[in-house]
Amino acid sequence: MNRCPTALPSSRPRLGPLLLAMLCAAAPLASAPAAAQGTVQGSMSGMRNFPDAALRGSLVITGASDAEINGRAIRMAPGMRLFSPQDTLVMMHTVKGQQFTVNYLIENSTGMLITAWILSNSEAAQPRKGSDAVQRNYRFESDAAPVR
Repeated sequence: MNRCPTALPSSRPRLGPLLLAMLCAAAPLASAPAAAQGTVQGSMSGMRNFPDAALRGSLVITGASDAEINGRAIRMAPGMRLFSPQDTLVMMHTVKGQQFTVNYLIENSTGMLITAWILSNSEAAQPRKGSDAVQRNYRFESDAAPVR
């Protein structure tokens, strides 16, 4: 009785079961691009939805990590994203020095600019709260209306 195989095994691995497993695992991912395309097309056809916390302002990129909003200097967060009116990402260096009307978000913990959307003319016509107002959690006596 010989327990050793008489023929040497092939040095080439069998790809059949491995390939089948990979195809089965990738099947749910095949429908993902179609779903993603639908959302992109939907946002291009109409108005974009902005977060409630987004403010309106004028943005100028002044450096690799610096910008100005409404004439005030602000740092950009390391993951800062700038979106075009078509909702595609804009590389910061390509728009350096140009002024845009944007909706933007400031990161709460750092005070850095985290996201900005360059607005189309129709989006810019929609009213939105700006950041020009002075907001503070205290009041001076002189802030009260004068008594006559």
